[in-house]
Amino acid sequence: MLLETAHGPLSGVVSVPGSKSIANRALVCAALADGLSTLRAVPSGDDTSAMVDCLRTFGVQIQQDGTTADVTGVAGQPIGGGVLNSRLAGTTSRFMTAVASLSAVPSLITGDEALCRRPMAALHDALTSLGAIVRPESATGHLPVWVSGSDLAGGSVAIPGDVSSQYVTALMLIAPYLDRGLQIQLTSPLVSRPYVAITASVMSSFGVSGIAISDRSIGVEAGRYVGTAYDIEPDASSASYPCAAAAIVGGSVTVIGLLQDALQGDARFVEVLMNMGCAVVHEDTRTTVVGADELIGVEVDMGGMSDLVPTLAAVAIFASTPTRITGVGFIRHKESDRIGDLVDGLVSLGCDVTEEQDGLLIRPVAVENLVGTMLKTHDDHRLAMAWSLVALRVSGIVLDEPNVISKSWPEWWEVRSSLLATPGH
Repeated sequence: MLLETAHGPLSGVVSVPGSKSIANRALVCAALADGLSTLRAVPSGDDTSAMVDCLRTFGVQIQQDGTTADVTGVAGQPIGGGVLNSRLAGTTSRFMTAVASLSAVPSLITGDEALCRRPMAALHDALTSLGAIVRPESATGHLPVWVSGSDLAGGSVAIPGDVSSQYVTALMLIAPYLDRGLQIQLTSPLVSRPYVAITASVMSSFGVSGIAISDRSIGVEAGRYVGTAYDIEPDASSASYPCAAAAIVGGSVTVIGLLQDALQGDARFVEVLMNMGCAVVHEDTRTTVVGADELIGVEVDMGGMSDLVPTLAAVAIFASTPTRITGVGFIRHKESDRIGDLVDGLVSLGCDVTEEQDGLLIRPVAVENLVGTMLKTHDDHRLAMAWSLVALRVSGIVLDEPNVISKSWPEWWEVRSSLLATPGH
């Protein structure tokens, strides 16, 4: 796909899908709960549909009508069995691996080739230590893997906190159904802590509260989820793209439903844009970002909103001073190597970027010296959408796999086109 550039300031109003991070957590809680849950604003992306399909295969009844899903909980006694295909969804694969340990019937958790290359050993080891049966089909610590368990005692388990918060969340989600609950001991500092806070909040909404989170431990008592009606807030990660577009091109973009007190840590991204010179206006039901006459580089620890490192990099290459992104060395093991692959793509455009141990350094380059080229997405929706932001001001950028955006926001190309066609354009 050859990406269209912008020819003037933007002026648009955008709605984003529901948060896939929140949706997948809510789907697991609803699936294990006693009674019926109704989830509203369920996103349509591949990650969420993979979770729904896996839960159905696992024996959970889910009825969908548009963006609403009615989930009949299994009261903590899942049927299990079958092939649970997570496709490219890391959250789905890791959450379902943990959920599968609650059933005596073995389930095969698998996914696309790119997902099977991603590390899973820390979660597999933790579940094994709790009494689950975890049997890889090929490479140890990777998918595909057979998992079963039932009657796990719980108690205490050790797991690194600096590899992926998804491991920690997976254990938290099943912890209420372990006889003694679970005390998760973190053997290294916790990364992406806002995502663990999201998990605790969603669990609380389904009746499991009192979760204790500290720097090196997380405690969840035994209990049960209760069916409930739950509204999924708009996806703050997706909202970063139209907000960043306003910063890059100028003009203003309003995102419906993006609120200052959002549950998601990624909602703080607009504060980074403010520090770069943009104006941000918070209203009761929306947030507006107004581009600056000159973008200023920043030094920022993005460990709490690591999914948005490619977004920030796309903005930073147009700033007048350097930007240093730190605290995100662990994102090398996401859908792509989100540091190395990001740096390679930016360098191929003519950007002055240096890969560092825990992030990257971006130095200013005149826009007229940047040259469009074919950019690889590496099966990573975040990279694809970041490249689409760079292309707002750099002509000739072509994406090798534009459809990878279906993982989180299938409508992004239409939204981007509508922004380029707005009256302020």
